[in-house]
Amino acid sequence: MTTYLLAGGGTAGHVNPLLAVADRIRDTEPDATVLVLGTAEGLEARLVPLRGYELLTVPRLPFPRRPSRAALRFPSALRGAVAGVRELLDQHDVDVVVGFGGYASAPAYVAAWRSHVPLVVHEANAKPGIANVLGSWFTRHVGVVHRSTRLRHGRQVGMPLRREIEQLDRRESRQEALVEFGLDPRKPTLLVTGGSSGARRLNETIARSATSVLGAGWQILHVTGQKSELRSTDLADHHLLPYCDRMDLALSAADLVVSRAGSATVSELTALGLPSVLVPYPVGNGEQRHNATDVVAAGGALLVADADFTPDWVRSTLVGLLQDRAAVAEMAVRAGTVGVLDGTDRTVELVREAVREAPARADHDVPPRTQRHASSRTASDRRTDRTDRTDAQTEKASPERP
Repeated sequence: MTTYLLAGGGTAGHVNPLLAVADRIRDTEPDATVLVLGTAEGLEARLVPLRGYELLTVPRLPFPRRPSRAALRFPSALRGAVAGVRELLDQHDVDVVVGFGGYASAPAYVAAWRSHVPLVVHEANAKPGIANVLGSWFTRHVGVVHRSTRLRHGRQVGMPLRREIEQLDRRESRQEALVEFGLDPRKPTLLVTGGSSGARRLNETIARSATSVLGAGWQILHVTGQKSELRSTDLADHHLLPYCDRMDLALSAADLVVSRAGSATVSELTALGLPSVLVPYPVGNGEQRHNATDVVAAGGALLVADADFTPDWVRSTLVGLLQDRAAVAEMAVRAGTVGVLDGTDRTVELVREAVREAPARADHDVPPRTQRHASSRTASDRRTDRTDRTDAQTEKASPERP
């Protein structure tokens, strides 16, 4: 029986792929133990227990990005967090650590390296986060979502997708989707979505240029987000939803998608072969723009800066695309060449590869290891220990023979 520790969290971008991998391990290896390492403040604090996994926590430990008092305290705080994780590795006889980025990952990476526990790193964004850059120095088992990602030892495994997306047959589900949203089967559908909270720029631009889109012979399925004040329209073919709990059906209905460029969104669209107009979120370190690079280069998407996504752009550029059905169909084919539909299975196989190779591992490209910790045993050693303990308990409980 293998014990997996999956580390990550903070945001949906870290938590969702972690849970997809956890579910696949549980489905294919019922005897395995799957633990999750996160923080008490992140999204994982709610989602992980709801999914039926035990959540172990470490203090929230953001990397300092500029000189400050927090930066001075960081080394000591990191040492304390690493020591705490090493105790958890020993206490739970962890066989492999799998990190997805986020606050809990950095101490987990260092703890796994110092305790000689096999380590796997999964990077969802095209522009790697600091924690995963650190983790990539401690292992050869590094999975990335995007081909263009530059990360030490990185190999493309794709995004672990939600099961309803992974198993979606858009053609088979299309009729159900059209009925669900009251769409006209004779018209192609432009799906507009900015996520559960919505995206003001996308909402305002589409609302102000909807007449032009409809005039091109299309209909609009517009998921505005629960925080949006946009709630009604006088246009019959502009269908507004504040929230959509069946995004699988929305994607089945779509012929072209306008959205932000989060890694999960881009991964789902390309896995399903959906062409798109990607408008990266303008705040942050620019990761959304990088996430769009591969599919844009392949010709499966258009990239538009947030400031440039205006009603004038829709009328001058988007409407022309909508009127060229052959061009939209070609974009769909090209988007599909970038997508990875089996990212969950590929990631799980990378994890199992790390476990299999652990006893004979000889990594010469990682920094020199410190003196071996008491818990620094191979996965095989730990499984043998657990078997020996079980056998001893069984023997002790058995009645003596005369």
